[in-house]
Amino acid sequence: MRLTGVLFFPVTPFAADGTVDEKTLATHIEQGVAAGPGGVFIACGTGEFHSLEPGEYERVVRIAVEVTGGRAPVYAGAGGPVTLAAQFARAAERAGADGLLLLPPYLVTFPPEGLVRYVEQVTAATRLPLIVYQRGNAVFTPETAARIASIPGVTGFKDGTGDLDLMQRIVLTVRSTVGEDFQFFNGMPTAEMTVPAYRAVGVDLYSSAVFCFAPEVSLAFHRAVGSGDTATAERLLAEFFQPLVALRDKVPGYAISLIKAAVRLRGLDVGGVRPPLVDPSEEHLAELKKIIDAGLGQV
Repeated sequence: MRLTGVLFFPVTPFAADGTVDEKTLATHIEQGVAAGPGGVFIACGTGEFHSLEPGEYERVVRIAVEVTGGRAPVYAGAGGPVTLAAQFARAAERAGADGLLLLPPYLVTFPPEGLVRYVEQVTAATRLPLIVYQRGNAVFTPETAARIASIPGVTGFKDGTGDLDLMQRIVLTVRSTVGEDFQFFNGMPTAEMTVPAYRAVGVDLYSSAVFCFAPEVSLAFHRAVGSGDTATAERLLAEFFQPLVALRDKVPGYAISLIKAAVRLRGLDVGGVRPPLVDPSEEHLAELKKIIDAGLGQV
């Protein structure tokens, strides 16, 4: 399954009592899918995968599949300890997902060979195609990236390290090993800021957390990049994305908290984040609103 377009990473709404707000989740996904994403990536980083227990996770994935109704492929996050990652993978398959995004394993140090074995064991647990996410402690060498790309069922590689020298070598090594059909993704937080750099090393697909709350801006940027409209792309980067990143970098975890707050500011009450994340301060919410207004004023 070859993905194209803007990739939508929904948040996971929580009710006042802390439980998953399934009705609001359905509304959030419907609004996003109606805007026309190339794929829906549910219960991933933006969706607070780290805070979901398996029962909640399976319901969240099932809602995404039902609401999307085949209008876009649905990928679900999986990760953590290898046995739990396999459990999440099987749950996503039961819920009807089209594929998986394999997040980093538990935060321990390990050699590249161990990372290959981790991917092998999770892929063995499911028939779903799998995209491997390089981030945090899960960093591949070009050689191990080529090995995991050769595993049946592994169809993509997403990078969240920002190491473009490494990524260029991975792209060249993997494509010389498994061919041009293998897909690469830019998975940096607020990925639009690095789209031009990643495109230069052959990576066109990217995650768009902004699509959650401002699909108009996300799609306008994507069109500008795709059509070579450098002036529009640079204006959006300077007047919207760069200020958003500056605000995001003020507090650890704001890469998720700000996105959720922005969805609320656009009129859908998706609740706050679960610990250990924290919600934005009133001062930062006011700043976020100005940034959103500036972005919407450009499209």
